[in-house]
Amino acid sequence: MQRITPFLWYDDKAEEAANFYISIFKNSKILSVLRYGEVGPGPKGSVMTVEFQLEGQEFVALNGGPHFKFTEAISFVVNCATQEEVDYFWEKLTADGGQESMCGWLKEKYGLSWQVVPTILIELFKDKDAEKSQRVMKAMLQMKKIDIETLKQAYEGKA
Repeated sequence: MQRITPFLWYDDKAEEAANFYISIFKNSKILSVLRYGEVGPGPKGSVMTVEFQLEGQEFVALNGGPHFKFTEAISFVVNCATQEEVDYFWEKLTADGGQESMCGWLKEKYGLSWQVVPTILIELFKDKDAEKSQRVMKAMLQMKKIDIETLKQAYEGKA
């Protein structure tokens, strides 16, 4: 059992959201579904929690009602090695009502925030040459979905 598990609160779409996530990420699966019983508080037989796994990371989704909403204060980062990965995850996570934001951030259709980040971005930020890293920062601040080639051009002073 993993020591710390992200626990996500949904109005009534926990199972739908979990299935959405496992359709996007490889090596993912539903682990279990618990249903409300006689004493509730949800309708008897309706989904209470869904335990699922994305790329080896376990999560629990709860149908807890409309009391709490996701905010950008919590997000999940998807580290991407290539532009193809960035494009894939960006497209899948913004599908069917998701919202693009700035600097690689987005909200998917259930309101959860994600950051789709090419791993090279962090490498370029860590460069000891402050001018190079600041050019990369300036370029990134203009983007919604991160474009690796544009970052490299900024790093090299060509943008």
